[in-house]
Amino acid sequence: MSSTTRPVKGERSTAFVPEWLERLDRPVTTYYVLVGVTTVLVGFGLIMVLSASAVTSLNETDSGSAYSIFFSQLQFAVIGSIALLVASRLSVATWKKLALPLLVVALTLQLLVFTPLGIDVQGNRNWLDFKVITMQPSELLKVALALSGGLVLSAKRKQLGRLGHAVVPYVFPIAVVAIGLVLLGHDLGTALVMSAIVGGVLYTAGVPGRWFALAAAGGAAVAMAFVVTSPNRLGRFDVWLGRDTDPTGIARQPIHGRYALADGGWTGLGLGGSREKWQWLSEPHNDFIFAIIGEELGLPGTIMVLVLFVVLALACYRLVMRSSDFFVRIATAGIMSWIVVQAMINVGAVIGLLPVIGVPLPFVSSGGSSLVTTMLALGILLSFARSEPGCATALAARPSLVRRSFAVLPSKRSRW
Repeated sequence: MSSTTRPVKGERSTAFVPEWLERLDRPVTTYYVLVGVTTVLVGFGLIMVLSASAVTSLNETDSGSAYSIFFSQLQFAVIGSIALLVASRLSVATWKKLALPLLVVALTLQLLVFTPLGIDVQGNRNWLDFKVITMQPSELLKVALALSGGLVLSAKRKQLGRLGHAVVPYVFPIAVVAIGLVLLGHDLGTALVMSAIVGGVLYTAGVPGRWFALAAAGGAAVAMAFVVTSPNRLGRFDVWLGRDTDPTGIARQPIHGRYALADGGWTGLGLGGSREKWQWLSEPHNDFIFAIIGEELGLPGTIMVLVLFVVLALACYRLVMRSSDFFVRIATAGIMSWIVVQAMINVGAVIGLLPVIGVPLPFVSSGGSSLVTTMLALGILLSFARSEPGCATALAARPSLVRRSFAVLPSKRSRW
């Protein structure tokens, strides 16, 4: 008999797991995960905008087409793809040089909101109308806050244990001025997301945690002041607390959002089968597109969206942990905080966990400024991922998609 022994089942499984862990530990993993998640979210968002906006396009646009809002979103997706591609090709050193100029440009545009170029949208003066195109400069400010935070705090890395160095100049005047200008336009939702960026940047930089409690208390006081001094926000707060349940008033939006989720149930009504988008649910393709996802695609559709954001957050976390560049770590944390917190606020408002604040679901909701700047931010993350040790070399060694496609063709004709 042979002395060779068969491997037991346990040995086989333990040999299989490290092989997959080794694959995940490759330097290109973060890069490809970011590319994959972004592609899926943007593509899925276009599909859902097409489905959710058809009725609104017919009723509220002059084109007489059910596809006008979708085509507009598609154009912004193309612009965002170009921004993502260009941003991903820039080096980390270039982004360090662009951080402060980008901040100056974003602050200047935000100041223009209070000139005749600025317009009000649903009570918020946070838009610029250049006749040819409208834009929301606060979206660009989010990118600038993450990059400028990385630049400033990486330069003061050894002094961040002292409050003065941690606060000046990033928190004051940079963050205070940026968030203050947005609050002057009465856009509390965007201000909360920007505050999350600042918090993520400071936490990753290593600012002592005891200062965050004081900052959170001050931020909560400011937020409550904005709520109690605005009848609209106070009404939304009453709806959230259950004091106002009038389906014909301000409570109509959150009520019909939950109706949509309930109608969808486990399996959904099918893509395009939403009932609530027929003038029952306002803004079905914007802030409440998550409700349409739940109505048409059911629980699997909503879980898929949440899983994609979790995977995106894990990829960002992996980039933070593997990078040796302090600027990259801080800026990545700022962008991650922005996207994850904004997604949490949007989903929380739709399911009733939070009051309706009015922020879009990143990558998915209709809106050009949000989509382009978020894709720009992902391009910056791809640039950072390329700087991960070994990533650029591995990507350069791989043939292009075209060359890989032609590689399956025979090089010579067979002779008989």
